[in-house]
Amino acid sequence: MSSEGFQHVKVGDIDIAYVESGQGEPLVLLHGGESHRGQFDAFRPLLGAGILAISFDQRDTGDTLNGPEPYDIVRQAADCADFLAALGFERAHVMGVSYGGAIAMHLAIHYPQRVASLILSGATPSWTMTESLGDRIAAMGPDARAQFVLDLLLTPEGQANDPQLVADAKRALRGRPVDADARRMTAIQNHDCTARLHEITAPTLVLHGAEDPIVRAQVAELMASEIPGARLVILPRTRHGITIEAREQAARLARDFVLSHAVGTVSTGNGG
Repeated sequence: MSSEGFQHVKVGDIDIAYVESGQGEPLVLLHGGESHRGQFDAFRPLLGAGILAISFDQRDTGDTLNGPEPYDIVRQAADCADFLAALGFERAHVMGVSYGGAIAMHLAIHYPQRVASLILSGATPSWTMTESLGDRIAAMGPDARAQFVLDLLLTPEGQANDPQLVADAKRALRGRPVDADARRMTAIQNHDCTARLHEITAPTLVLHGAEDPIVRAQVAELMASEIPGARLVILPRTRHGITIEAREQAARLARDFVLSHAVGTVSTGNGG
């Protein structure tokens, strides 16, 4: 399923591009820092019946249009809250992957009324808890950067044995102009909600790769221990690309979690 047939919706000062598929419980999928809405093209269909999967391009990403003003993660959480309202959803389930996980945490903290359930995949409550890779990535040229990120996402076995997996991972990556990249990096580098994790009231599932080289599994364990009632699942033989290399298992876990916390919200959209 391709994300090419996207739609636009005006949200405050930005014009957000998004895709959706299926019908049922609305699940918003927040992509990673090096990705775009297409990160979930192969993941969305695996969620199955009863789920309306929605993926949008964040600021400075893909076909979303925004100005040059700086922003932070809280501003991006507000974007998501306003995006849900623009689509007519009072509440929705939210799955944030990596960078998107930071946005999802702040959404759950600052806009709890919008979040029916929360899934955090490869996420961290603070930039300081990630491995020191940001400066290395920022200094690389496009080709070197793409391969380096690919190695962070996929295990060596996955890259060696599954050419389609590698192709899917490469399609999930999206380059940006230098100024746009700088704005996004500044936003995530200022991210820290560790002291506020206890404020998250939404039912929460924490998914993490046991071999994640960016955010170690111990960070996921800490995060799950601080969020009241959170469930933790560590996926073996998985790196940072949970929704890519472990997508079938991750989709089953996400589907079961969403449907176990159903709010009965059904979309009347066109299921793009």
